[in-house]
Amino acid sequence: MERIYQDFKKMIMKNSEMRILNTPNMPKANGHYSQCIAHNGILYLSGQLPINQTTKTVPNTIEEQTDLALKNVETILNEAGSSKNKVLQVSLYISNIDLWDKVNERYSFFFQNHKPVRCIIPTRELHFGCLIEIEVKAILNI
Repeated sequence: MERIYQDFKKMIMKNSEMRILNTPNMPKANGHYSQCIAHNGILYLSGQLPINQTTKTVPNTIEEQTDLALKNVETILNEAGSSKNKVLQVSLYISNIDLWDKVNERYSFFFQNHKPVRCIIPTRELHFGCLIEIEVKAILNI
């Protein structure tokens, strides 16, 4: 019984460490923050803007921006060992609440039957003139 307890304690200690995750394929952070942190089996992703990682450009339409921001989220999730079907919570920051119907359409297409909890936060201008920013919490495959 003591060995089982010790093995369980090691597993808990390993999972309670905070780890900053970064790979060459993840979008690069543009400031003093981490793109992704794992802690206790949960991934915490910083808000993702719709910036093309190759060209450093932002698409024009809200539909294109939503698709690209979600693609950036999915890249980080996959690189970190998770997936969009393990997303628990999504926070969507949009620069104009009138864009919500179009965002919701692209969001629904991306997640299909998976329905994470979410929060929509109307805001003013976002960095680099973006119309949307997406922040996610997901289960880490351990």
